Amino acid sequence: MRFSIQREVLLKPLQQVVGVVERRQTLPVLANLLVVATAQQVSFTGTDLEVEMTAIAQADQIEAGEITIPARKLFDICRALPDGSKIEFKLNGDRVEVKSGRSRFTLATLPASEFPVIENIDLVERVSLPEATLKGLMDRTAFAMAQQDVRYYLNGLLIDLREHALRSVATDGHRLAVVETSLEAGVAAPRQILIPRKGVLELQGLFETGEGMVELEFGRAHLRVKRGDVTFTSKLIDGRFPDYEAVVPIGADKEVRVGREALRGALQRAAILSNEKYRGVKLEVSPNKLRIIAHNPEQEEAVEEIEARTGVAELGVGFNVNYLLDALNALGGEDVLMCLRDGNSSCLLRAPESEQARHVIMPLRL
Repeated sequence: MRFSIQREVLLKPLQQVVGVVERRQTLPVLANLLVVATAQQVSFTGTDLEVEMTAIAQADQIEAGEITIPARKLFDICRALPDGSKIEFKLNGDRVEVKSGRSRFTLATLPASEFPVIENIDLVERVSLPEATLKGLMDRTAFAMAQQDVRYYLNGLLIDLREHALRSVATDGHRLAVVETSLEAGVAAPRQILIPRKGVLELQGLFETGEGMVELEFGRAHLRVKRGDVTFTSKLIDGRFPDYEAVVPIGADKEVRVGREALRGALQRAAILSNEKYRGVKLEVSPNKLRIIAHNPEQEEAVEEIEARTGVAELGVGFNVNYLLDALNALGGEDVLMCLRDGNSSCLLRAPESEQARHVIMPLRL
């Protein structure tokens, strides 16, 4: 195997795939990237057995072949070389030689046959949608995923395929985020898939703000995402996601409409004096007014008052201020609608004119 490539052409695919490689591995070959040279291009693949990323780059003077090369060392070498460098790769026995100008590096390799590649994903459905749309869905819900919860099915993101819609859903048991987009082409059958947390984070890092299309391929145990020269594959969580629609409060008829930025600023200020452990704030609603109160063990108090369009007489309920802020950041828009039922029930936040994005936050007893 032999090829030469410009540093800048090589650096981008390496950045995309090296994040998948864990620093601690169960198998030595998982510390390496699979490098495959064919015709006019070279592919680089990284995996941790759960998530796999493959990126393709154009190269010159190619002699076909494949080998695995230490991922972090290769990335660090490439990043440290001067801008505009031409890098030459040549495989000699069980070593690969990397040359650029007067710099020469010899790296150990492992056979490509030892590298575990996910090939067939047993395809059951294929969906295309704009990259910006999919990025928006994930960015507005992924923050609600659980971290290392014993309920393993919460440590990921649910993609809920409907007949002509796709929903992104996440919950950690204390809050719920649901965002929906329409699909131009219908799907063969409704289905739900659970993407593990690491896969979600890698996808978020992969997506740019471009208007290109991405293709989602749904397998029985895998999801494959194709975007330009990059292919991402993830195992799915084998578990049953909670009935999230049952979590959305029914009968939350006490509506409070407030300016999103005004509410966000008031919450940020009140949070300064909230209990550092529980991060609780109390919302007190009265006609055309919303009060936000925070206390801490030092007997300090913060009180914020903002205008609100509401006819609710008297209602008080406590929430984790960080959860409220996360939901407000995800919603966007000028105004936000808070739907409440009583002092012991969840709060539903959404845009006043749309139910495309909904955020549910469980109450805190303060």
